[in-house]
Amino acid sequence: MTRQKKIDILRVTHLRGPNIWTYRPVIEAWVDIGALEDFPSNTIDGLYERLTAWLPGLIEHECSPGVRGGFLQRLQEGTWAAHILEHVCLELQNLGGMRTGFGKARQTSKPGIYKVAFRTRQEDVGSRALHLGRDLLEAAIHDRAFDMAAAVTELTDMVDSLCLGPSTAHIVDAATARRIPHMRLTEGNLVQLGYGIAQRRIWTAETDQTSAIAEEIAGDKDLTKSLLKACGVPVPEGELVQSADAAWQAAQSVGVPVVVKPYDGNHGRGVSLDLRSETDVRAAYQLAHRKGGGSVIVEKFIPGDEHRLLVVGRRMVAAARGELLYVQGDGVSTLDALANAQINNDPRRGRGEDFPLNVVVPSESAEVILELERVGLTPQSVPAAGQRVLIQRNGNVALDVTDQVHPSVAAAAALAARVVGLDIAGVDMVLQDCSEPLSSQLAAVIEVNASPGLLSHIKPANGAGQPVGRAIIDHLFDSKQDGRIPVVGITGSGNTGRIARLVAWLIHISGKHVGLACSEGLYLDSRRVDAADSTHWEAGQRILMNRSVQAAVFENPCATILGQGLAYDKCDVGLVTDSAWDPALQDFDILDIEQNFKVIRTQIDVVLPTGTAVINAADSQAAELAQLCDGRVIFYALSPDNARLAVHRAQGHQVVFLRENTLVLATGANETALVRLSSLKPTKAAQPEMVMAAVAAAWALHIAPELIAAGLRTFESNPQKTPY
Repeated sequence: MTRQKKIDILRVTHLRGPNIWTYRPVIEAWVDIGALEDFPSNTIDGLYERLTAWLPGLIEHECSPGVRGGFLQRLQEGTWAAHILEHVCLELQNLGGMRTGFGKARQTSKPGIYKVAFRTRQEDVGSRALHLGRDLLEAAIHDRAFDMAAAVTELTDMVDSLCLGPSTAHIVDAATARRIPHMRLTEGNLVQLGYGIAQRRIWTAETDQTSAIAEEIAGDKDLTKSLLKACGVPVPEGELVQSADAAWQAAQSVGVPVVVKPYDGNHGRGVSLDLRSETDVRAAYQLAHRKGGGSVIVEKFIPGDEHRLLVVGRRMVAAARGELLYVQGDGVSTLDALANAQINNDPRRGRGEDFPLNVVVPSESAEVILELERVGLTPQSVPAAGQRVLIQRNGNVALDVTDQVHPSVAAAAALAARVVGLDIAGVDMVLQDCSEPLSSQLAAVIEVNASPGLLSHIKPANGAGQPVGRAIIDHLFDSKQDGRIPVVGITGSGNTGRIARLVAWLIHISGKHVGLACSEGLYLDSRRVDAADSTHWEAGQRILMNRSVQAAVFENPCATILGQGLAYDKCDVGLVTDSAWDPALQDFDILDIEQNFKVIRTQIDVVLPTGTAVINAADSQAAELAQLCDGRVIFYALSPDNARLAVHRAQGHQVVFLRENTLVLATGANETALVRLSSLKPTKAAQPEMVMAAVAAAWALHIAPELIAAGLRTFESNPQKTPY
């Protein structure tokens, strides 16, 4: 039978944590390239031209040459379809708005079948990019049509709906820069930063420090203004009204011009400014009442520019100034058309939270319609050529002025946030000049907002934006915190489940609440909460999201590493008992001990620079992992005469061994006799290597030898009898 030039996707796996490919989540696809095994790229006429026409961004892919255009060089010289698919999938994700860069393609033991792995930030997006990439590549190979625009639109829509919003992603990126791990807790923007008891949580610009009472106060504009006024923060004079008649009376009382706005509105909806006539006030009342659904505020209009000052913790970290929106008539176009051509062409404008500014359609905005009616126009009016028409007064805060803000203005904003009680607040102020002292100008705080928008500071109209994500992370974690708890990962085939339980017990008696996920179940301290095999990613996440957990221990079989990835990004202790190959790994195309080495090294690759690798010195293959560890290494072996252990000790490093039936901890020439195996229960005494591995892991966590010895004597190997 003739083999076809097509690509069949045989298997797709989402590796959600560190894996054999990289430290980050990837899509791993097994693909059969069929007859294309005999047709590298340089033998297919027009393939290069079609691919680069559809995906010009491939020029940025460095690939193995390590230079810009490196992949295209490989494409011209000749490379195989699986490798091309890897780069196509990456570029499609980039075009969809999800930046990625890592990818690899490796041939399996079966001719024509490859493993293709590429970085993705969201499983569904990555999987769809894989299938679209396959279709695109086949179209390029066979010179068929491919709807590139539709593919990019589909991926863009998926990224918009499934990935973290830009503000949340900005904060998470700042956490990553501080090496603080994160976990997405929902399909929305609820994110955990850090692990266990050290974690903090964010929901875009809200944190687990954001007070619900403060949010209620911020939502009550009249109460907010009263509190601010009582604390000396300048606010405009105003009244809460329930009718159009009362609104006009209030306007006369405070003196026109006035502002009319909803009692509980936000984002400038239903707000009308600079009102001077009874007709305008009454119309504005109806609009505000309709938008807010309740009471309406009438307050003195303060001339000046609208400013949004972002306060994080106790200081102002960013400020943006608003601008009035005008269009200029051409004598032909309606105001709707002019707004679309002159305002909405700004790339910062769009629908959805990805855009710092909204699209302006006069006929769809009651606020704009009211503004136009005040000067005798409608959205369908056609202004004369050269005539400037004011379209919108507020809601256009986009010019970064952070470096211009006077200290007194910043102090007033910070005070306003503290008075309300918000740890992160958007303080709206009207200022004539933000660079001048507050006392020298007519100014006022008009609102204090919980969960403020961040995009106007991240993507302002001018400049590169402010590092507000970093400010939020610095607010949640001081300079000495990284959101981490002690994490121990254990890989191998030698009693790893029992070792994990023993390590967890030794940590527990040192005074910490411990979470454990292993083949013998899921444990919190000594209590087994789930008897099912818990050597999987979901169980690990349950441990790490538990706020009571102060340390975590994980058993990581090679099959888990290959099929799911590790549940954590980094660990303090990585323990490898051996490099034994399991025939069951053939399902992953891991066929011998040499290939298995690449799997078990994953556990050592994720050891922190401040952490420790614990390795069985008697296993020559496992012992080679020592040179790959970024942190320290503790070797253990039954005999102090083990060559690797002896050399390691002679260099002044830590080792654990057995001498005359006694466990010994040694650092260079210094020795500590820990416990005689004969003093332990027979089940433990019969498995000295298991005990040594656990002891070395506990020692790596700086648990005192006397506590380790006590833990060995009190540990019960039967999970039903472990003391509580």
